[in-house]
Amino acid sequence: MSATVLQTHGLIKRFGGITATDNVSIGFELGARHALIGPNGAGKTTLINQLTGVLAPTEGRVVMGGQDITDMAPNKRVALGLVRTFQINQLFSSLTPLQSLALVVSSRTGKAGGWWRPLGQDAAVAAECEQLLDQFRLAEHADRPTRELPYGKRRLLEIGLAVALKPKVLLLDEPAAGVPAAERQDILDTVAALPADVSVVLIEHDMDLVFSFATRITVLVNGAVLTEGTPQQIGADPQVRAVYLGDSMAGIRPGADHG
Repeated sequence: MSATVLQTHGLIKRFGGITATDNVSIGFELGARHALIGPNGAGKTTLINQLTGVLAPTEGRVVMGGQDITDMAPNKRVALGLVRTFQINQLFSSLTPLQSLALVVSSRTGKAGGWWRPLGQDAAVAAECEQLLDQFRLAEHADRPTRELPYGKRRLLEIGLAVALKPKVLLLDEPAAGVPAAERQDILDTVAALPADVSVVLIEHDMDLVFSFATRITVLVNGAVLTEGTPQQIGADPQVRAVYLGDSMAGIRPGADHG
C-alpha cells in the first residue's frame, strides 16, 4: 500500500454561521492522481486554502509526511514541497516565460539574487528552464511577455512555475477554467504527463479532464465528503449523479481516453 503524503483530520472551517468545510478527513497517497469534485460552493477551494495555509481551520489538523503542519506558514509549506496553482493566474505579466521560470528556479536553488542576469551565466538554471519550456509547450513563446500569451499558455506557465518548485504534492485549482476548447487538450496532456512521483490533487469542473486524469475521486457537497472512490465507482454512483454529475456524464466512460 502506498504511503500517505498529505492528510486532513476532521477539518472544519466556519465563517460566522456558515460551515465551509465540515469534518473533512482525506488522505492523498504518494504519486496520487486524485480529483476533488462537487458543485459550486461545495468547499473545494476552502479545503485547498486550508491545506496550503492560506486559511487556518476552525478545527482539525493537516499532516504532511507525518508532520503536523496545521499552523505552518504558507511559504514554509512550499519549502516542504506543498505547492499550488490558483483559479485565477498569479503571474508576472511583464516578464517572459523564460524570465519567470528563471526567477523561480533561481529562488529554489538559492541563486535568486542574480536571477535577472543573462541566463547563459548559469548553465544549470538555463538547462532547467529550457527543459521546463519544452515540457510545458512554451518554447516558442519563451521570450514573449506573459500578458501577450494565449490564455491556455498562461495556464501552462502557471503549472510550469509550480513544477519548477519541485513539489512533492501539487494542488491544481481548476487548471482548465476559462481555457478555450481548442487549447484544453494541451492542459489535459500536460497534466497527464506530470512526474509520477509527484502527488497531484486536482480541483476541476471539466469532467473530461477529471475522468481521464484521476485514479481516485473525492466528492464534496455542502462542505462535507459525500463519497470517495475510483472513477468507475464515482461515475456509476446514483447519489453523485443526482447531486452533481447529472448530464455532465453523458457520453463519458470513466477511465477512457477522452483526448
